[in-house]
Amino acid sequence: MNKEQMIQSMTDIMAKFTGYMGKRLPDDVMSKLRELREQEDTYLAKVVYDSMFENQEISDKLDRPSCQDTGVIQYYVKAGSEFPLLAEIPEILRNAVLEATKAAPLRHNAVEIFKEKNTGNNTGERVPIINWDIIPNSKAVEVEVYMAGGGCSLPGQGKTLMPGEGYEGVVKFIFDVMTSYGINACPPLLVGIGIAGSIEVAATLSKKALFRPIGSRHHDERGAEMELLIEKGLNDIGIGPQGLSGKNSVMGVHIESAARHPSTISVAISIGCWAHRRGTIRINEDMSYEIISHKGVTL
Repeated sequence: MNKEQMIQSMTDIMAKFTGYMGKRLPDDVMSKLRELREQEDTYLAKVVYDSMFENQEISDKLDRPSCQDTGVIQYYVKAGSEFPLLAEIPEILRNAVLEATKAAPLRHNAVEIFKEKNTGNNTGERVPIINWDIIPNSKAVEVEVYMAGGGCSLPGQGKTLMPGEGYEGVVKFIFDVMTSYGINACPPLLVGIGIAGSIEVAATLSKKALFRPIGSRHHDERGAEMELLIEKGLNDIGIGPQGLSGKNSVMGVHIESAARHPSTISVAISIGCWAHRRGTIRINEDMSYEIISHKGVTL
């Protein structure tokens, strides 16, 4: 396979995968929704969950997106330093979005700032959004795809706290945001929290937290304990599925962290709605691939 053929192959793979993960939720999300449904004991909460599963079944049957808001496409790329198409990845992903928009189809969600014009193809200034990590001595690329819809993006906020506010200030900020805006994001929610020394680092980490498998825990035992305490507190609020009350308000709480300056502590929050459209695919140097988030699936 020559380079041009490899570029076309990867473009086709990413176009199909981008469209696919907008239609079918990842394995861990479906498993968690089933678990939460079983824990509810009110008729209304169970009916809401049943409608979610019916929605997914119809999406499968019709081969259409599981939510009409297919969001702004974001790619988080873990690129091997020796991957043969490293320099071509941005153009490949842009063309993949163009193709997926037509083939899936995906709703047009890229509106240019200041012009206030929808581009009509889900691409635009810095869109699709691409974030990079370079993996030394690797010949593969792992791409995490996320559809950032309007509802789940609404609660996304961040703040740099005075150092004296400490972790109590972090928790207060999270609960202030969740009780003010969380109901708009179609609960039960996946809550991503970033804690760092500056706001842009915290914000990036909060989004990356949404890609962790649901139920995974922070590497530090104190961070893991904080995740569990916040999760319990948010569930105790009783927002419930679609904000109509219930035992569980969240699918999980994930914290990602970075070392901070002694004088500042920044916190940011990103939210995934119940229809948490995200997926992970690994592509090897020979263009063979493995879909990690949806086991057993081929495109």
